[in-house]
Amino acid sequence: MAADRTMSSTGLDIALMVDQYLRMRRGMGYTLHGQGQRLLDFARFFQNTGAEHVSTAIILDWATLPSNADRTWWYARLGAVRPFAQFLQAFDAQTQVPEASAIKDGDHRVRPFIFSEAELARLLAAADKIQPAFRALTYRTYISLVAVTGMRRSETTNLDRSDFDWENGALTIREAKFHKTRRLPLHPSTITALDDYAHQRDREFGTTEQPAFFLSSRGTRLSSSSVGQVFAGLVQVSGLPRLETRHQQSLHDLRHTFAVRTLQGWYQSGADVGPLLPLLSTYLGHQNPDATYWYLSGTPELMTLVSERVRTYLQEES
Repeated sequence: MAADRTMSSTGLDIALMVDQYLRMRRGMGYTLHGQGQRLLDFARFFQNTGAEHVSTAIILDWATLPSNADRTWWYARLGAVRPFAQFLQAFDAQTQVPEASAIKDGDHRVRPFIFSEAELARLLAAADKIQPAFRALTYRTYISLVAVTGMRRSETTNLDRSDFDWENGALTIREAKFHKTRRLPLHPSTITALDDYAHQRDREFGTTEQPAFFLSSRGTRLSSSSVGQVFAGLVQVSGLPRLETRHQQSLHDLRHTFAVRTLQGWYQSGADVGPLLPLLSTYLGHQNPDATYWYLSGTPELMTLVSERVRTYLQEES
């Protein structure tokens, strides 16, 4: 059945925009059965308001229906319309997007902190000042590897010497989250940096029976808790911006940064991102592709690029 057409006074056909948005997201692998119905319902609600632009007030009025529903239900409705509102901003600059925290829910994702190149450089410069020198090299190499691969902290800490294929420039992550094993190809510059670290490590401790790739200054495997504590200290001394919505930047934000920068690069190069997303999902070790797709709506920078891509597509189609 054809969707009702809901034209605002700005000239935007809201139902048509919902249709274009859903086509875009489904082309990336989403099914969006429930979300699609919610957005069509929102379009009808918007039409009945007689408003010219989608506003935060209208979105929240719709999201909190029915008034006696559980807040989790309201939060799910808000989560359905927020990415669409971000998409709509590319076509109507007066569209408002409410914060995800406008409706509280006990189980929602915090927007990741995305490191700029300058911020990452400051973090690594702080790592270089750690004493003794081998400990500094360990953390610089460790942080750099996470930044260029998006590996989880536990995966990086658990790396063994035997996990590296130096000849073919790759490493294997064994028994990672969800008990999956995956192989990551590495850039030649990354292989060089890891090889330099391995040689320095072996000069410090020899080729001992310790299988761990990254060693502490005592020659033992790094612990995840120690890595987290050191990273927190580096964040403080490197002068990274203070965050109002959370405590501070974490090592996991480097994983987020890798994912977002990879997607940004694809969009900016004009690549067909849809077929590439499953590859990124596999590289990151996501069990469910939705965990990868979330970056498209969970970060404003990427949502802007997605909206620009669709806007260009619509102009070419018209």
